Amino acid sequence: MPLLHKKGFDVTLDQSWFSEIHPATGSAFSLKLKGTLHEAQSPYQRIAVHATEAFGHLMAIDGYIMLSSRDNFLYHEMMAHPALFTHPRPKRVLIVGGGDCGTLREVLKHPDVETVIQVDIDAEVTRAAERYFPELCASNHDPRAQLRFEDGIAWVKNAEMGSYDVIIVDSTDPVGPAEGLFAEPFLRDCHRALGADGLLVQQSESPLFHLDGILLPLHRALRAAGFADTHTLHFPQCVYPSGWWTATLARKTGRVSDFREADAAAKPFATEYYNAEIHRAALATPEFMRRALAGST
Repeated sequence: MPLLHKKGFDVTLDQSWFSEIHPATGSAFSLKLKGTLHEAQSPYQRIAVHATEAFGHLMAIDGYIMLSSRDNFLYHEMMAHPALFTHPRPKRVLIVGGGDCGTLREVLKHPDVETVIQVDIDAEVTRAAERYFPELCASNHDPRAQLRFEDGIAWVKNAEMGSYDVIIVDSTDPVGPAEGLFAEPFLRDCHRALGADGLLVQQSESPLFHLDGILLPLHRALRAAGFADTHTLHFPQCVYPSGWWTATLARKTGRVSDFREADAAAKPFATEYYNAEIHRAALATPEFMRRALAGST
């Protein structure tokens, strides 16, 4: 059994801990549990919700951590607000994935947004979120919102040209049902479905663990799909591998780094993490990633 040593005490990681182990990176992340609240096998994946001692409720899909009550605001705010404050006039938003509805809640904080369609293949994720993360689902009945439980890849492929201003790809890791969401054909369909000023944001994993396998190929695929500019934003997320996470933005025209800073500074709603200064700081690119991106183009 692995041991943790702190102040002279040994803590054994027994079955009362949830551990997400990453053999390829020689790392793991663990949370102490109080019990399991929900387990279900949907047609697509296994969904579990646990009660933890320090992070509130924890949702895992196929054994991988999706979110916790304590820190999900970091991810949801950074998936929504940078994109919406970068587009000049975001009115029509599509969320692909996002079944826990936290990103949907953040998008609907923007009063100028007129319609948001969320397309997630697995209704069981949303049902679990409604029961165990009701705060994330508080805006599900907003008249501007539509929840559709369908294949997001097919939805975008069949979308009318120019039908959305912003597409948010709030997906799980690029395996299983989410694998196609990182591929060039899907990104080409997103480019076609976006309007002239259209913007895409894709959750893009950890720069420390997934630079070569996910981030660099994603930038290349976005450029090949026709996007004029791509840029990765960085933010902390302690329950995800390495504790360092990213969202990659792509614009059809203009630069991702040009955002409506005055509007972000005067945002008419409350957030826990996002503000104009955080947005500006998240655009900074570490040197190792700068070199890798320069060498991959």
